[in-house]
Amino acid sequence: MTVTTLPTALTDPRVTPELFARLVKAVTGPAAGPSRTPEVVYIPAPDGAPADAPRVFAAVNAVMRDAMPVGKNQRNEQQNYAFRGIDDVMSAMAGPLRTHGVFILPTIAEHQQQRDGKMTRTVITMRYRVYGPAGDCLLADVPGEAFDYADKSTNKAQSAALKYLLFTLFMLPVDGRSIDDADRQHPTAEPTPEHRAEQQQRQRRQQDRRQQRGQQPRRRDRAEAGPWEQPPQKATANPPRDYLAEATAAPSPEAFAAVRAAAVGAGAPADYLARLDAVAAQKRTAAQKPPRREPSGDSQVHAAALGELYDAARSAGLADTAEANETFTNRYGRPPAEASVDQLREMRDDLLDHARAAGGAK
Repeated sequence: MTVTTLPTALTDPRVTPELFARLVKAVTGPAAGPSRTPEVVYIPAPDGAPADAPRVFAAVNAVMRDAMPVGKNQRNEQQNYAFRGIDDVMSAMAGPLRTHGVFILPTIAEHQQQRDGKMTRTVITMRYRVYGPAGDCLLADVPGEAFDYADKSTNKAQSAALKYLLFTLFMLPVDGRSIDDADRQHPTAEPTPEHRAEQQQRQRRQQDRRQQRGQQPRRRDRAEAGPWEQPPQKATANPPRDYLAEATAAPSPEAFAAVRAAAVGAGAPADYLARLDAVAAQKRTAAQKPPRREPSGDSQVHAAALGELYDAARSAGLADTAEANETFTNRYGRPPAEASVDQLREMRDDLLDHARAAGGAK
């Protein structure tokens, strides 16, 4: 067996004393004193790397040219704001990164946790190594911070750091207007039919919401007509079909099959058809479940206690009902709908105590 020793910062002649000092500072940081400002460090390709292999700078530029927009398509209904989810960002970047041979190796450089009332606050510094096809890489430190009642604060902080690394390093577009005309003419920057169809659907839903509120879209917000959208002058007279709404309202499997067939005939992409199939699966599951029996006598008391719990959760800063349910389940081992009134009130009181303590601290 032959063992090949790879060059290190101590043996590689390309690593000057100045570069080695920067690497040590980036990895270890100062022994004491105020927090340091993270800096980006470049590590050259190892000996033996193909001369024609793109270096990481060229690879990052190629990924930037292929990156498609990620809009604020997720919505927090409790606090009424739109946001970009980490899943959307990773889905947008996975294809371009694979195509150009770029991968990211994450490590936690700094990690701090402390209890803040009944919540856990996590502050981390993520160190990302962005490798190119030649084996050279960039080192970048990105901070992340999150709160959670249970054990998810570190996960949330890592997700936040990764999302903003991808946005800032690759200058990820936030809407269709962020890609200029030159990039649109580049073969690798042209969106796929599936991505274009998804964009057209989002833009159509936004126009429908504006019309319901009595607001007309401004000219610069209108998208060019595509396979899923009629020209603006025909939109009022002949609005496009909403297959998702029709599938949800379908009274029978036969009616759903007719809606799905119409969507296939209209050229719906595979991911849109998958959403239709998910609606059918939910309807089948709901049909198989036996009717839920209402608790005798105490149903109104239980419903009132459940509503008080959700009100207290919002006061304590929980994002939505799903997060309140997850927090309650982690504590009592059952969802709020199946818990006793005493458990609901106990959790309600704890949340209100935390909200008052947080308000006093401000």
